[in-house]
Amino acid sequence: MDQETGGAAAAAVVVVDALELLSDQRRAARFAGEAHRILADLVAGGAALGWVEPPGPDEVARLLDGVVDAVRAGDAALRAAYLGDRLAGLGYWQRYARPTHRPHADLEKLAVAAGAHGHGLGRALTAALVEDARRAGIEVLTLDARGDNTRALRLYASLGFTEYGRLPRFVAVGERRYDKVFCMRDLRG
Repeated sequence: MDQETGGAAAAAVVVVDALELLSDQRRAARFAGEAHRILADLVAGGAALGWVEPPGPDEVARLLDGVVDAVRAGDAALRAAYLGDRLAGLGYWQRYARPTHRPHADLEKLAVAAGAHGHGLGRALTAALVEDARRAGIEVLTLDARGDNTRALRLYASLGFTEYGRLPRFVAVGERRYDKVFCMRDLRG
């Protein structure tokens, strides 16, 4: 389902789900490479996306293949955000693997290209993923963020996520230490 936002002066943001993405051969053929460039550039710039060093193209392709397999099994959702014809962001959640935790999912990645901030992509991606989770019967959607990522933490709070825990100075990047902040959104209500 396409979701378009953006003001008159801003380029339209189009958010597509995994199945729409894969049905468009042109977008599907470029997706892994474009996603790699976004993720590697962000990590090289210090973004907290689960890597200390930028991931390689094969690692990103394997990651995305696994997420798409989980989407097809009903255990995940993947969204891609486009500004015009250019992939500018992506995000996904996956169900917890333990049988007792199946109604819950973790928003594992949300990434917006450095040059695409200010267009509402993070908000559009997160809102779409929350709605996907609701439709999939997810009861609680969780995520974690590095404590210095105040922009993301404000976004998540504005979309109904609440902090439920914090590990002080848990994330080590060289000599620097950051809090790991845990957030959740209860979708049962």
